[in-house]
Amino acid sequence: MKIKDRLALYFTLISTLTLLCVLAAVYYSFGKVMETEFFDRLTDRTMVTAKLYLKADEISSDALNEVREQYLEKLNGEVIRIYNERNRPAFIGDDQQFWTNETINLVRQQGKVRFKDGNSQVVGIFYKDNQGDFVIIASATDRGTEVRVRQLLRVMVIVFIIIFIGLLACARWIAERILAPLNTFIEQVKLIKSNNLHFRVEEGKNKDEISLLSQNFNNLMEHLEQSFILQKTFVANASHELRTPVTRMIIGTEIALSKEREQQEYEAALQSVLEDAEKLENIISALLNLAQADLEYSYSTAEDIRLDELIWKLQTEWNYKKGANQLQVEMINMPLDDESSLIIRANPTLLQIALDNIISNAFKFSDNQQVSCVMEMTTSGIILTISDRGVGISEDKLEEIFKPFYSSSGKAEHAGNGMGLYMAHKIITLFGGKISVSSTKNSGTTFKIAF
Repeated sequence: MKIKDRLALYFTLISTLTLLCVLAAVYYSFGKVMETEFFDRLTDRTMVTAKLYLKADEISSDALNEVREQYLEKLNGEVIRIYNERNRPAFIGDDQQFWTNETINLVRQQGKVRFKDGNSQVVGIFYKDNQGDFVIIASATDRGTEVRVRQLLRVMVIVFIIIFIGLLACARWIAERILAPLNTFIEQVKLIKSNNLHFRVEEGKNKDEISLLSQNFNNLMEHLEQSFILQKTFVANASHELRTPVTRMIIGTEIALSKEREQQEYEAALQSVLEDAEKLENIISALLNLAQADLEYSYSTAEDIRLDELIWKLQTEWNYKKGANQLQVEMINMPLDDESSLIIRANPTLLQIALDNIISNAFKFSDNQQVSCVMEMTTSGIILTISDRGVGISEDKLEEIFKPFYSSSGKAEHAGNGMGLYMAHKIITLFGGKISVSSTKNSGTTFKIAF
């Protein structure tokens, strides 16, 4: 059963049960009100009878019966009796006992009683008069109430059926309206294939569960798209980059083995193979690091990091590798009281890898000259500036340096696998940062990172 059908069914059942309870309460209350009203009418009848027969001493019984029959409406199955001290019928011409001594004595004890005798309602009162103490008991069947209750029940059944049908139709209409975004979501999900992973479903303007589902689905598609891009990039670039050193190793080895050579020629050939093998190892290591970085980002949670503490840690490590004061650190506009502004949400391992790659490039392309790192607090956030005094990058190559396997220098001592800046850009972007680069040829390069 579809969700909209279940919603319509549940809503209708709950509403129907509520309606049944209301109708039952109305039906029961109406019956009780009519029953009480009829008891009151019988009580009035007993009081009128007492006034007629016991107060009007000078009028004969026959005249009283004539007045009673003329002016008092006869009730269905009406029986009225007046009993004297000996519990015998008096005044009324019918001398049938009708009620037992136990009932008559109960009225004398309680003064006033009401009870039901089958379909009849009975009212009895104890009345004291100068002629003696009397018990007056009246009973009748409330046929009018029975007819009204049956009519009320018939009307309630008709109203219930109409309201039930209306509730079911309204519930289905409401369910369709509420779940319309979900139907749209389902139809859009069907459009997603392996060749259009960039497609995103509509998130809608309502901040409801369906909107949250769409947002989470789009986030999932973002990760899947990144994974597919990584896979395609890995396959395309790895096949290209790995083929070159392997081909050179094979050709160099075949040439060396093609004929007898001097020892120096063999050593040169082996040295060439070793260089190609080292380059191949660097490429493989970079690819594994990139895959590990993506995996760690996917399965790890970000945490609060004091960025200034991470910078001081990097300075200690790099000065240990390159020498004292090789990496200079400067802090500008640091907060004196509010240290929370120095905290960012990121994975500390990945963020250190990104900054290490940028600093490593700065040392490499400046031939191990001094590198500066400036951390500045601004109204918009934290700005990290890493600058070197190296060969610089030509303007036409600035757009390419963050692509995988790209190297901006043709010098052998500057050769790399082209993955460092790509990984740095990817990691910083993943944690909400922005990285930009500016460079002047033969004057140096500056990377600016904003959190």
